[in-house]
Amino acid sequence: MENILEIHDLVKTYPGVTALDKFSLEVRRGECHALVGENGAGKSTLIKSIAGAITPDSGTIVFEGKEYSELTPALSKELGIGVIYQEFNLCPPLSVAENIYLGEHLTKGLFQNEKLMNKKAQEILDQFKVENLKASALVRTLPTAYQQLVEIAKTIAKSAKLVIMDEPTAPLTDREVQVLFRIIKELKEKGITIIYISHRLDELYEVADRVTVMRDGCYITTQETKDVTKDQLIAYMVGRELKKNFGRRNTETSEILLETRDLGGNGVKPFSLQLHKGEVLGLGGLVGAGRTEYAQLIFGAARKECGEIYINGEKADIRSPRDAVKAGIGMVPEDRKLNGALLRMNIRENIVLPILKRISNRAGFVNSRQERDITNEEIQALRIKTPSAEQKVNNLSGGNQQKVVLAKWLANDCRVLILDEPTRGIDVAAKQEIYNLINELASKGCGIIMISSDMEELIGITDRMLILYEGKLTGQLERAEYTQEKILTYASGE
Repeated sequence: MENILEIHDLVKTYPGVTALDKFSLEVRRGECHALVGENGAGKSTLIKSIAGAITPDSGTIVFEGKEYSELTPALSKELGIGVIYQEFNLCPPLSVAENIYLGEHLTKGLFQNEKLMNKKAQEILDQFKVENLKASALVRTLPTAYQQLVEIAKTIAKSAKLVIMDEPTAPLTDREVQVLFRIIKELKEKGITIIYISHRLDELYEVADRVTVMRDGCYITTQETKDVTKDQLIAYMVGRELKKNFGRRNTETSEILLETRDLGGNGVKPFSLQLHKGEVLGLGGLVGAGRTEYAQLIFGAARKECGEIYINGEKADIRSPRDAVKAGIGMVPEDRKLNGALLRMNIRENIVLPILKRISNRAGFVNSRQERDITNEEIQALRIKTPSAEQKVNNLSGGNQQKVVLAKWLANDCRVLILDEPTRGIDVAAKQEIYNLINELASKGCGIIMISSDMEELIGITDRMLILYEGKLTGQLERAEYTQEKILTYASGE
């Protein structure tokens, strides 16, 4: 088959890091080609090179037979290359239609033809067959999953020949994932090529024709997807065999760390929960069910309309995240880029941010040795891939950014930790490290509230589960009662 894209000996280095090390790749026209590897393997650097967002140090890119030593975003777009990045590139104050056709000219005289723009945008959105996704809606009002669909719609509208999807299913539920798979199939039938990047290896067997493995910036292998097993892929990615193990704990007690009583607001109808010492409590449900919104009420990131919060049996007046931190509550948010990390600050500054008062003297000066020791301890504990603690978080891979967000709450020794999609965009080896860490924290008596759209993960790691539908609590399950059918039934409001 004809190659639409060829990468020859691409090299890209950053201070202390070789992101791409003479990397080569061939992608056939009309195929779905998966690209996998651990966080920091070089996947993001590669797609940014193809998209023209960065300039390689050496090597060439051949697109449709023409060779380039470097590309620019404008040239990449002109050639027909579209990229759906893991981190959204949307304008929240604008409508869905305006985002889809941003930079395009659907004119009516001197002015943008808003009626035509909305009509064309809605035609694209209707392909997704998702309820309540309207072209006229403001992007800032949409849940994360719908924003991902808007990103996909932007690329489809540009008539791209090659579409690169970086973790496209990360914010999607199982139902929405199937919508995406259908769209990918339809794009392939039209002759459009897909480069598909995902840490969810099971997905590859549904959409990918071939799969290429990267490790430490190097090319490892390319295989026909049907000819390679999931365990073999993992071994290629991490250089060793790795088995998923959620682990079990016997440390849960009857002692209640956190209790909410008829807590409501932020689009969630009032309900109560109890979180015990050493327990991992799951919040299940579909996108928009109210899981994140309820967690925000507990953390003081959203205003409650009613109800009370108790910590260790004492009423806590939590009106802001600062109040929550003082009460011993930490939260790893769903959107690390927007709410989780200060991307332009370095790793050290992010990790010690919640504990500056603790490691400072009466005059307000930070104990630099203590700051350095705590930072290095968390970097080693979470295996954050970085040349130093002074590296800016913005320069880290998505998975390592997530580890930094988690590290700052571990450094704060939180008694209650809320994890909202903690393994989104994280590779299989890092996921196992997170699971081990959750078990370790629970065994030390920490209470954890876990929100995840990964059904296997939610079932595997939690001790008990509350399930929401459209802002209402619809079901509660003990671990012995877990089945996918029961969870989905409650999640669907049935």
